Amino acid sequence: MSGATASKRVLKTTVAAAAAGVVVFAPLAPHAEGAGPRSGDPVEIRVGANAGFTKVEFAGAVGSRARVRQDGRAVVIRIGTTAAPDISRLRVDPPKGVEKVETRSVQGATELVLTLAEGAGVRSGAADGAVWINLYAPGAAPEGTKPSVVPAGGAVPVTAEVKDETTRLSFAWAAPVGAAVFRRGDAVWVVFDAAARMNMPAAAKAGDAAKARWAAGPDFTAIRIPVAEGQGVSARADGAAWTITLGGPTTSASGIDIGRDDSAQTALTARMAGATRTVWLTDPMVGDRFAAVTALAPGKGLRTGRRTVDLALLPTAHGLAVETPTDDLTVKAEGDIVTLSRPRGLRLSPPTVGLEAAAAEAHAPRAAVRPALIIADWADLGSDSFNDRHRALQVAAELESGRAAEDPRAPIEGRLAYARFLVGQGLGYEAIGVLNALVKQTPAMQGVAEVRGLRGAARAAIGRYAEAEADFSSGALAGDPSTRVWQGYIAAQRSDWTTARQAFAAGAGVVDNFTPEWRARFGTAHALAAVETGDLDAARELLAYVFSQPGVSAPDQLTARLVQARLFELEQKPAQALALYKAVARAPLDGISTPARLGVVRLEMARGTLKPDQAAAQLEALKWRWRGDGTELAVIRSLGELYLSQGRYREALTTLKAAGRKIVVLPGGDKLQSDLDNAFRALFLDGAADGLQPVQALALFFDFRELTPVGADGDEMVRRLARRLIDVDLLDQAAELLKYQADNRLDGVAKAQVSTNLAMVYLMNRQPEEALQALWSSRTTLLPTAMNSERRALEARALMELGRYDHALEVLAKDASPAARDVRAEIFWKQQQWGPAAAIYEQQLGNRYRDALIPLTADEENRLIRAGVGYSLARDAGALNRLSANYSGFADKARSPGGIRIALAGLDGADGSGRPQDFATLSAGADTYAGWIAATKAEFRQKTGGDRPATPARPQAAGAA
Repeated sequence: MSGATASKRVLKTTVAAAAAGVVVFAPLAPHAEGAGPRSGDPVEIRVGANAGFTKVEFAGAVGSRARVRQDGRAVVIRIGTTAAPDISRLRVDPPKGVEKVETRSVQGATELVLTLAEGAGVRSGAADGAVWINLYAPGAAPEGTKPSVVPAGGAVPVTAEVKDETTRLSFAWAAPVGAAVFRRGDAVWVVFDAAARMNMPAAAKAGDAAKARWAAGPDFTAIRIPVAEGQGVSARADGAAWTITLGGPTTSASGIDIGRDDSAQTALTARMAGATRTVWLTDPMVGDRFAAVTALAPGKGLRTGRRTVDLALLPTAHGLAVETPTDDLTVKAEGDIVTLSRPRGLRLSPPTVGLEAAAAEAHAPRAAVRPALIIADWADLGSDSFNDRHRALQVAAELESGRAAEDPRAPIEGRLAYARFLVGQGLGYEAIGVLNALVKQTPAMQGVAEVRGLRGAARAAIGRYAEAEADFSSGALAGDPSTRVWQGYIAAQRSDWTTARQAFAAGAGVVDNFTPEWRARFGTAHALAAVETGDLDAARELLAYVFSQPGVSAPDQLTARLVQARLFELEQKPAQALALYKAVARAPLDGISTPARLGVVRLEMARGTLKPDQAAAQLEALKWRWRGDGTELAVIRSLGELYLSQGRYREALTTLKAAGRKIVVLPGGDKLQSDLDNAFRALFLDGAADGLQPVQALALFFDFRELTPVGADGDEMVRRLARRLIDVDLLDQAAELLKYQADNRLDGVAKAQVSTNLAMVYLMNRQPEEALQALWSSRTTLLPTAMNSERRALEARALMELGRYDHALEVLAKDASPAARDVRAEIFWKQQQWGPAAAIYEQQLGNRYRDALIPLTADEENRLIRAGVGYSLARDAGALNRLSANYSGFADKARSPGGIRIALAGLDGADGSGRPQDFATLSAGADTYAGWIAATKAEFRQKTGGDRPATPARPQAAGAA
């Protein structure tokens, strides 16, 4: 072969392997499987750190193919590009435990070398399309850290011993690794579950392994060794070293048991002790894809291969090898079990293929034409009594079961005949017991369609819908129309009306093959689904079909009449519906009469013949009469709505909440939870509880506070209730409410907002330490500018209250917002910096002097008095004269006319009114803190909608919230 031809072949092989996304072999460039999404940079180095370790990831089209090895204290990351990557982040700030970071050029690649400190640790692996290493500082490596499996020097020494017609290759790992060894075509494959460089022996000394090629992925190494046809292979481990023998007698491998799993989708399982990893590879010579499953020593392999439509298990010297023509086969190694499956299950022969044929029994129930059918012949006793027929079938089943305990090829027909008889007689519990015993004795029978169909039917008949659905979802019943009928019935019981109608439509062609009893039940369920989806014409036809069935039991007929009454309601025929409901309500069966009584209450309330309090009393009685299914849910929902309409909020919430978990998880239970949530929202978000006294509203909220929604709505609920408590000075209760919300239900910006309100309440209650704690514990980045300004002013005010004036001014810095100016003026006043304080108070008044006809507010009077007193104490006559000229006209209409005159006259007033003792009284009286509280309350009220008219409370029953 010419050099050009050889080059083309190498190029084609490389392109095929790259397209498959897996490893090709040295000297070709290695390619890691499953690299995932790529960033724009060929090599992207990401660094993250926490208290325990530093994580470095290598991503990108080239970085994700990096190989990691450890050589003593040096961790070497080989990156397949000659362009040095950007490692400035690592060099400027080396991770803890790393002494030196450097790069070096090697042939066709760049190596990043991290030199570890003495005692430092490292872990490596691949995930999410990136290769990663975790670096641990000395003494910080977690317990159980596995020692490096790569020997010092960074490569695994491989030695060859050629003797007679055999070649022994020894791989000297530093610690035990899992392996898979098998022959595939004209080559022997050796796959290890760790990545390392192989130090292969020279070709002259390698014997039959002279043409061996190896490649490493992120977490595996594969070696392909061309061998002659018929040449044997064996594998054994001695400590951490693996020895592969080519040629000589082939050791008979064993230790792997293959079985089938029909518990869900049909799958194969391989019991292989010590299974470690599944590695998907592409053969560079053939181009197809296959899987190798590695396992730890001692040696275990598959003696003979297995082949199915979907896969082939190759004979192995150790581990497992799987070929597949599909692209969706899953090979999962978990502990000692390897599971091989496909999304829709494997295509395998029925489990009954190897069983002996059963002797024909003259009177035994025969199998139906569909696996999930119930046919009338099963209940036919002929000339026998029930006890005689039951006893005969039971004895035959017991004898067959006893034989099956010793002979796995024993038939199952006797036990299936017994189960058919029990299902036909309506003895669902007994039938389930027989079928469960059959599956327990022979697990492969889970893959028999009739076993699944019979058990599913028995389970559905006794109301075990989740278990029945598991049976009907089995791959053995896929596409069966009788199964679809049952799935429609189950969906109807779960109030999944759309799914029910679709499933019933898919199985419509076989409904007539069921017994009349089940035809009636299916027709009733289908009619109800049609009613609930608005197809009234279909509901009428289905009910007519139900009433035409012969020999239908009274309970089944009454159930159909309930659906008919509901149909009359929707057809606007209330009189007919009420009459039918009343007739059914007289039945001695609570499960049927209770929903009928509910219909009576609903219609009589609509007609006005039943008062709400009388209806509530009747619904309370119905709530305890029938429990545990959708009927109880309907009663509870109706009662809750009735209580809400009467304004009996506590009873409504208690009723809706008291349903319990078992009811909520039933079909339709989500609607009950929705009713509960909506009622709580109506009370505390839409204003329905505004008419209650604040203490009553608080008690109601705390009793049901677990219903508070997370997020903006829950935040708003709490703020509104807190505002009502603040309005009546119940500050401790408001603080408790806000603190619970901040500590238990919120995070990020929402928590910061509620904590800001909490700090306000603490400051109103003169608790500055708690206010600071609320602010500091909710610090976060990227808060809105307005919120940051508000929090800054509150923090400064709290520090001021603690006497930490300089710290408070540092917090305010250059903040010129109105809230910041208020606090800054307070601080200056407390520091007796009269002039700066007075200037700020005057600045806050602005041009208020121009509206002389409008009297000053209490807050404005306080600021004016403090400004005048401040200028007087600062001996700033010019400023005082200006202030007096502008505001002396307001004194006559003021709340404190004398106080304003004294403040504006100053200590040197001509009339002698400005005495020092008067200024002291004025300073104490002009309480700007009270003004801040009033302003804060008004602002909080405006933000939470407190300035709107309250929703009038509905009349409360005695004992209501």
